[in-house]
Amino acid sequence: MSLLVIKFMNGFEINKIIASVLATVLIVFGITKFTDILFRVDKPSQSAYKVEKVESLATDASTVAASTDISSLLAMGDIQHGEKVFKKCSACHMIKAGGKNMIGPNLWSVLGRETGAVADYKYSKALIAYGKKWTFDEMNGFLIKPSVHIKGTKMAFAGLKKERDRASVILYMNSKSDSPLPTP
Repeated sequence: MSLLVIKFMNGFEINKIIASVLATVLIVFGITKFTDILFRVDKPSQSAYKVEKVESLATDASTVAASTDISSLLAMGDIQHGEKVFKKCSACHMIKAGGKNMIGPNLWSVLGRETGAVADYKYSKALIAYGKKWTFDEMNGFLIKPSVHIKGTKMAFAGLKKERDRASVILYMNSKSDSPLPTP
């Protein structure tokens, strides 16, 4: 008989525990619903902080490239510094005579050639359609922010913001050529 009483009490105790957990959950949900009704909060019709559009940043990058005097920009750079900065580019690009294409095309003799001209590399449609030569000015504008300079390019590089870095990389890339362009 005592065994039957112990089983009954264990089942009864479990029921009390389950009932108390359910009651707690119902009370918590009930309080939150009641407070939502009691304290109604209206959202403001206009946000207090406005975020500037991304397009204005894109315009700034193209304005900087257009207003830069390329000869004074290139005077800031040097080839040794450009070699160091180019290490950011070397994750995707090789710059060797007869070198292979990587994620990006080989950049040997890039300055002076047509955009999208490496035969065994699959360029984006935007870069193929761009139809210009890589001059010092073009490369400067592109290196500021590639996606702004040539809209639709698949190059996902954020760009080089520092003028000295851009000038140095341009001078370094120009030095890595069969026939380097004369610097202005």
